[in-house]
Amino acid sequence: MKAEKRPAGYWPLALFFAAFVLFLYGPMLVIVVLSFQGPEGGLTFPLRGLSLHWFYKLAEGLGVVDIGAALQRSLGLGLLVMAITVVFSVLAGLAFRKKLRGGNLLFFVVVASLIMPSIIVSLGIGLEFRLLDTALKALFVAGGMEDASANFGTSLGLFTSALGAHLTWTLPFGLLIMFAIFNRFNPAYEEAARDLGATPWQGFRHVVLPLIAPSVVGIGMFGFTLSWDEIARTSQAIGDVNTLPLELQGLTSTVTTPSIYALGTVTMVVSFLVMGLTVGLAKLLERRQRARQ
Repeated sequence: MKAEKRPAGYWPLALFFAAFVLFLYGPMLVIVVLSFQGPEGGLTFPLRGLSLHWFYKLAEGLGVVDIGAALQRSLGLGLLVMAITVVFSVLAGLAFRKKLRGGNLLFFVVVASLIMPSIIVSLGIGLEFRLLDTALKALFVAGGMEDASANFGTSLGLFTSALGAHLTWTLPFGLLIMFAIFNRFNPAYEEAARDLGATPWQGFRHVVLPLIAPSVVGIGMFGFTLSWDEIARTSQAIGDVNTLPLELQGLTSTVTTPSIYALGTVTMVVSFLVMGLTVGLAKLLERRQRARQ
């Protein structure tokens, strides 16, 4: 049988797509390859040996930077952002299914943070918390708690200002995903549950949630991965500590060994593990849903 002839634009578009994929993933591949250099390896090609030497060096620490602590901070913040994003996105999606007074204004206020430059958002949040620090110190002094005022540092921190900065990035994505989910959701399932005597909570728990569960898992992945590699919104709003991406950014100007590539590889591995677990969990939930049907 004669093969179907390719259209004239096939190969130019195929080459353009291949170049785009190479541009997108090529830098990550280079970092991974260079992280496995031998003890005499440098920051450029050609490779000088092949070993796990720089991963061992990374485990020992990079100067004064505590990579383990930064990793724990990023994981803790990412998991908390993921949980809050999932809960509030689902609740907001349920709320917007009904006509809300001022709902359009609320929607545009939430989504506006996606349009604002990230560094502006970070600076604004940092300024707000510094004003809060000034107000708290004034309250301590007014209440006669001079010791508390003297010992008080700042309310800027990982689970205060940095958490808020990350949520301005993740919540709008979660809300938009929930809009797409409920726009395709058939309300007849809920009506059938109510006809059978289910309460609103039972209808949500046993009908709505199982149907939207794979998409909710996707929202959780978005929440974690967006928080995991966030730099701009964190830079001015985190206070005295750093997340792993901020430490990695700072090390680019001080570390001159492939240890920094090893750190980049570890960061990528965590990201891909989260995405893999998310896809696997979503597939499992879909399979269970089909089995029930």
